[in-house]
Amino acid sequence: MPDPYAVLGVAATATDRELAAAFRRRVREVHPDAPGGDGDRFAAVVAAYELLRDPRRRAEFDRRTRGVPVPVRRHSARKTDVPDVRAGPVRHHQS
Repeated sequence: MPDPYAVLGVAATATDRELAAAFRRRVREVHPDAPGGDGDRFAAVVAAYELLRDPRRRAEFDRRTRGVPVPVRRHSARKTDVPDVRAGPVRHHQS
């Protein structure tokens, strides 16, 4: 798939509002029913917008292609000597 930012003609820092405006502008230009429209380009514009409008998919795309760090909350095994204060009181079991 080509770069979705290039397909829509926006910067990687574009806001949701800018993405929506660019999508509407591009759809009018390439819609198959419009004069000079192109079905393949229309499908590419729709696919690009679908990817970029979903925050999770957009973050994953940016991380994979641009090396942009994306904060990820990992649920790994916790150390037993460090209590999770969000869980409430820690109860130690005698073995």
